[in-house]
Amino acid sequence: MRAAEREEILDRARRAKAVTGELAGYPSARKDAILRAAADALVAATEELVAANEEDIAAGREHGMSEALIDRLRLGADRVAGIADGLRQVAALPDPVGEVLRGSTLPNGLRLSQVRVPLGVMGMVYEARPNVTVDAFGLALKSGNVALLRGSKSAVRTNAALVAVLRRVLAEQGAPEDLVQLLPCETHGSVQDLITARGLVDVVIPRGGAGLINAVVEGATVPAIETGTGNCHLYIDASADLEEAIALLINGKTRRCSVCNATESVLLDAALGAEGVGRVLAALREAGVTVHAERANLPLGEIDAALADAVVEATGEDWTDEYLSMDIFARVVDGVEAAIAHVNEYGSGHTDAVAARDWRVCERFAAAVDSAAVSVNASTAFTDGEQYGMGAEIGISTQKLHARGPMGLPELTSAKWIVRGEGQTRP
Repeated sequence: MRAAEREEILDRARRAKAVTGELAGYPSARKDAILRAAADALVAATEELVAANEEDIAAGREHGMSEALIDRLRLGADRVAGIADGLRQVAALPDPVGEVLRGSTLPNGLRLSQVRVPLGVMGMVYEARPNVTVDAFGLALKSGNVALLRGSKSAVRTNAALVAVLRRVLAEQGAPEDLVQLLPCETHGSVQDLITARGLVDVVIPRGGAGLINAVVEGATVPAIETGTGNCHLYIDASADLEEAIALLINGKTRRCSVCNATESVLLDAALGAEGVGRVLAALREAGVTVHAERANLPLGEIDAALADAVVEATGEDWTDEYLSMDIFARVVDGVEAAIAHVNEYGSGHTDAVAARDWRVCERFAAAVDSAAVSVNASTAFTDGEQYGMGAEIGISTQKLHARGPMGLPELTSAKWIVRGEGQTRP
């Protein structure tokens, strides 16, 4: 059984590798036409896509899937339309392939240029987010990469329906259907087969929870780009406009609590005092958010008893983990330096924010926090490729190599040097 599954995955990887050369030669206009046709086809297939998704949701509920994951899995007509619009946005973006990054002419007449080129075969390993299926296809195609998609069992029907539409469009456009393939997801072994297919797969990108990301990064022999979980912090300084800061906090936490850019921890300057802390706790409670904290750390004896009683005693996991739910960790800290130290020790390197009117606090926080994105007097929810003007994104990278933060088209390319001469030889 496992041997057969492994051979199937390797066979699909070989087929993907075989069509990379053809895709690399596609002009921008052809890639854009395919993306626009795919967007139209997805909208036209909304009814069948939603029906497949409803089957996945029913199966997920039957197996006890959390509501946070159900929300990620859900694919209503509005989300289908949004996914299609994402493809149209990608089609409208500049093609990174062939962009000259730098160049020069040497004294001997050699003309050097470094240009963007596709990575090749791009493997995606992801959990119950069917939008990733289409985003990965669109971004891969536009950047000249072939997509091998290994989604989760929880979205197997939805992903199959989506990829069927995409492959049908490719065939109608005269392009190889194998520019996108959905891999088997019956066993965890299929992930290992994908991430160890050196020579066939050029890069693998995990997108999901900490367990999945760690398993891929630690087990891959193929180069991996690490996307990270989002233990995102908001530090509220004593100099902040408190009403504005509370609005940023509520937006970051409740806009969509199941996504990686949701605010999961709030750090409160001790100089805010019991009144300021109480106002923040009251706003969270009114928004339906449960506060987790070391009760001895908060001035609970000086605030409303009902607010104090609602605080849940924190455990070790509360300092580091994503909730992906209507929960938040709160801690009082002694100014910006203590906030920076906390974020750098317990954060995930995704997105961290500061609310302050003292520009020195803002600049110190922005410079010292070691995260892929820092928001100054803005919600953590803005860390998103589309919000950054990049179109759809493949994920938020928390590593420190060539791709960090929202990964759009340029981050899915490599580079090569082209040396043009007229018969020069080296002495």
